[in-house]
Amino acid sequence: MSDIAIFQELIKEIALVPLTDNKVVLKEPELSDCFVTIHGMPDEDEVIIIKADTFKSPDSVFKGEHGECKRADFIIVADTNTKKVIICVELKKTKNDEKSIIKQLIGAKCFVLYCQEIGKSFWRQPNFLRDYQYRFVSINHIEPVSYLMSSNSF
Repeated sequence: MSDIAIFQELIKEIALVPLTDNKVVLKEPELSDCFVTIHGMPDEDEVIIIKADTFKSPDSVFKGEHGECKRADFIIVADTNTKKVIICVELKKTKNDEKSIIKQLIGAKCFVLYCQEIGKSFWRQPNFLRDYQYRFVSINHIEPVSYLMSSNSF
């Protein structure tokens, strides 16, 4: 079973961003008129896009004093014939404090690591999400209409 197939079984549809014609539209969760379109995405069976902000904050357990309750907006997991990559994406209409954005991106990675342990334990896939490269992206100053063009960056 592929890593993407495991994610498709694990993550509820409400927490996923649909892929259409190898492109995805990432909307700033708090501002629906601000979005980024990424072209050149892998095929549907090679990628999954997760709205990380859909998940409830762990602040009912963690104190949050070090940013451990923060998460980036999106997580893109791509497993193609040539690359295995996990991209944590944070969108901002304006520029926020760099330290805060870094904590959000790290929080998204922690979520992926949690999913990795679930896949290993409950799907009994010891190699789930093994050998992936992480990338961290912060897109700031998003205008009401914004495009990020990509040509086979995956």
